[in-house]
Amino acid sequence: MAGHPKATAMKRARERAKMEKRNEKVLRREARKKEKETELPSEEGVDPDLVGIKPGPQPPLF
Repeated sequence: MAGHPKATAMKRARERAKMEKRNEKVLRREARKKEKETELPSEEGVDPDLVGIKPGPQPPLF
């Protein structure tokens, strides 16, 4: 007698979905890495997050 063939098929589908998701994740990482390489380098010694911020109290955003 066969066990539960439905469970085996479900497990295969889950594993296939995991593999596809893992492959998509690798592709996204590679794409992000390529984007960073093509990005224009900022000035040496200047933090891009701090550009435009003056010392002291900051003006209100709104």
